[in-house]
Amino acid sequence: MLSRLTSAGADPDEVVQRLASGAVLGDALTVVALTAQDGPAIARLRPTTRDLGLSLADRACLALAQRLGLTILTADRAWAQLEIGVEIRLART
Repeated sequence: MLSRLTSAGADPDEVVQRLASGAVLGDALTVVALTAQDGPAIARLRPTTRDLGLSLADRACLALAQRLGLTILTADRAWAQLEIGVEIRLART
């Protein structure tokens, strides 16, 4: 998302600041930083996700959901094929 907004002319630092302050979606959005422990988790997901065409960013999202115990909501049907210990819901069917 940040890359697309930057490509459209937005200042990435300003976007992050607005997201972090809750100015965009209020309490509906929380910005959570990746940690050092997420690196190995992201790497462990590569063999499972490579054939599905998932990117490093996709794996980062998956690893974060694993760490936080969150349900994933996605429109990417490939993610629904994963069995990684978190619930994955499709936003559209």
